[in-house]
Amino acid sequence: MKLAEYMNNSVIHIFRDAIRSSQFNMKEILFLNRAAKAQKAAAQRRLQSNADGISVPPFLIASISTKCNLHCAGCYARANHACADESSKKEMEAHRWGELFKEAHTLGISFVLLSGGEPLERPEVLQEAVKIPELIFPVFTNGTLFTPIILEYFDQNRNLIPVISMEGNRQQTDHRRGDGIFEATVQTMREMTLLGLFYGVSITVTKGNLDTVTDDTFVASLKEIGCHLIFLVEYVPADGNIEPALDEKQRLVLETRQSELKTHFSDMLILSFPGDEKRLGGCLAAGRGFFHINASGDAEPCPFSPYSDINLKTNTLRDALDSTLFHQIRENHFEEQNHEGGCVLFPRQAEIENLLTIEK
Repeated sequence: MKLAEYMNNSVIHIFRDAIRSSQFNMKEILFLNRAAKAQKAAAQRRLQSNADGISVPPFLIASISTKCNLHCAGCYARANHACADESSKKEMEAHRWGELFKEAHTLGISFVLLSGGEPLERPEVLQEAVKIPELIFPVFTNGTLFTPIILEYFDQNRNLIPVISMEGNRQQTDHRRGDGIFEATVQTMREMTLLGLFYGVSITVTKGNLDTVTDDTFVASLKEIGCHLIFLVEYVPADGNIEPALDEKQRLVLETRQSELKTHFSDMLILSFPGDEKRLGGCLAAGRGFFHINASGDAEPCPFSPYSDINLKTNTLRDALDSTLFHQIRENHFEEQNHEGGCVLFPRQAEIENLLTIEK
């Protein structure tokens, strides 16, 4: 099966699993059923684009903010200088994000993953996102900025799906994110459950928390709170600290446990990176399955590969997908290379930089 068809089928399965995970939450089920119908139309637009010679991915990652109120140990965004205590003057304006979201919908993109920094620091961009209810916006947040008003906003706009970052149990989360953060995020999750929100958690998997976060007891505790979605993201040593990174044996353990968890918790939606990339034929960066836009508007192959030859303050998503850098990455078949950590492109920074040099 061709990649485009495989990705389209995977999106359909994601919605089916999400609907099943919603159980008796009728408000969420009605929204997801409408969204699933919209995504079938989006899949057809992607297939048509592919037939026209333009490969449109189902996913887009948008780091909309440089500001974050936490200082998490090993944060790749701070390591890449893409995150700070204050907003950058180079941040792309909200109305331009809105224009790109509209283009994403027109092209057939299904999911726009909003991250940062802390995306809740830019409510004006979230306001642009809700204008396009056919697009699904998972919002990757540290979970500490939810007020009753913001929770109500997410309740009213179900295409915003909160995904709260945590590191495992209380000790592991507070060690990396700060004292009291675990309890704050769990309390936020309880409040989301009371509202009937479909929400998830994102966990960076390291040597230190591998056993905890892949244990049935831990996942069952998340389910008991009301969580229906888990992203397991393998740690990438963007700050140069390779100590927490999984070795080959531990990656095999993670892969096995992910498969077991999906079986044991069939009523939860469990996604993994790069585990699901392997299943889909290798690295999906540079437009094969997704690409990244940083807060300044640079189109990058992947959040862990912050290189760009085009900016979207003035260019379009179609321009980015057709950019020289993205073409060169795809033509060099990086997806066929073995994963040596959480990202195929990260350990090949010199090769990507060389592509930029050749382009110039």
